[in-house]
Amino acid sequence: MNKSVLDGKKHIHFIGIGGSGMYPLAQILHAKGYYLTGSDNNETDTLQAVRDMGIPVMLGQRAENIEGADLIVHTAAIMADNPELIAAKASGVPVLERSELLGIVSTWYSNAVCVSGTHGKTTTTSMLAQILCTAGIDLSAVIGGKLPVIHGSGCAGTSDIFVCESCEFVDTFLKLSPDVAVVLNIDADHLDYFGTVENIIRSFHTFCELASKAVLYNGDDANTCKAVEGISGKEMITFGYGAQNDWRAVDVAHLPGAGTAYTVLKKGEELGRITLQVPGEHNVLNSLAAVAACDGLGISFADIQKGLGEFRGAGRRFEVLGKVRGITIADDYAHHPTELTATLKAAREMGYRHVWAVFQPFTFSRTVQHLEEFRDALALADTAVLTDIMGSREKNTYGIYTRNLAEIMDNAVYFPQDETAEYTDERKYQNFEDVCHYVAEHAQAGDLVLTMGCGDIYKVAKMLLKQLS
Repeated sequence: MNKSVLDGKKHIHFIGIGGSGMYPLAQILHAKGYYLTGSDNNETDTLQAVRDMGIPVMLGQRAENIEGADLIVHTAAIMADNPELIAAKASGVPVLERSELLGIVSTWYSNAVCVSGTHGKTTTTSMLAQILCTAGIDLSAVIGGKLPVIHGSGCAGTSDIFVCESCEFVDTFLKLSPDVAVVLNIDADHLDYFGTVENIIRSFHTFCELASKAVLYNGDDANTCKAVEGISGKEMITFGYGAQNDWRAVDVAHLPGAGTAYTVLKKGEELGRITLQVPGEHNVLNSLAAVAACDGLGISFADIQKGLGEFRGAGRRFEVLGKVRGITIADDYAHHPTELTATLKAAREMGYRHVWAVFQPFTFSRTVQHLEEFRDALALADTAVLTDIMGSREKNTYGIYTRNLAEIMDNAVYFPQDETAEYTDERKYQNFEDVCHYVAEHAQAGDLVLTMGCGDIYKVAKMLLKQLS
């Protein structure tokens, strides 16, 4: 990574500036005094927040948008045939992908805490940011979801603390310069890129080696323990439930509603009780990682307790959107069987009459590779309502369809589609309409309807709220 690429640059142009990963970088660079411009195809709340900072934004992506820029940044989602990206690459001006810029930004802070793991990154990074904000720290943050306390997915502060969600997909996190590397867990995911779990473990090992001060990792997770083998020259700190860990959560209690409480032990010493407003034992571990990381940053336990007590979840992480006619409607980003299992287990502990999982499978490769695990995870719901698979970056070369999952399940409802047709917005909308009508007709007071997936399944939750109202 060429850290000097920003030297002497004055005008930076962002292609796709409204993206949740681009917005925090725009905030940080704007605060550092760079002149920014940007473009995007869709009008969003984030785009308006960018404009509110005084950054000129062009709607629509055209070659002329890059005029005057001496550095151009684009998201990984921008296609190679995008006219603005083509013009950028032909301009002779340096062009960076977003993750490369994030890597450079991470070198600007002496306390960069980079949170990695197959599951729980957004929640844990959000918990860290919440604790630090509550403690009065003027931090900088890049988060993969919206956090109410910072009014978005990131913030630009004046302190030397930087909190950053660190994604393993296509080895993006290897561009970062962590002072503290956090590893929450390592699971089989993104096998379309990694191929094997061993390759994933190898990448996490490389990520941990990048840490300048400490590695904070889940001592209960076998793959994570394997990943950190042979790493030396930095502090190695473990967290988990097991007695072997430096940081432990004990006496876990599920509170009425959606909360959890537990006692924190640091090297055997009892520090006190943490009360969470978010459900599930997976969130106990996420918060314990945040506790240990904040302790390392010098935050008092009292401030940690207060911050976690005020944390109400990140956007799309068991986010309760409303309650209509006694039916609770929530939305969750879970898209891997392990995440579905954790979320549905938490839902089952909350005492609802009937738990509905409205699930949109994401990518054909993941659906094929984890078909039986998806069946087992969704069996935790009383009823699973399935939409079409959202292919995202993939073509369906696997010949996999939603019916293949529904046919091996006992509790599935799905709406057959024309499998010869292309996946278009119109078909997707039709599918969502069917799903929405079915759930609206069958859900009753005391039920939980949980839309699940990392695509656009949240639209069903919003449609359902409207229809039930």
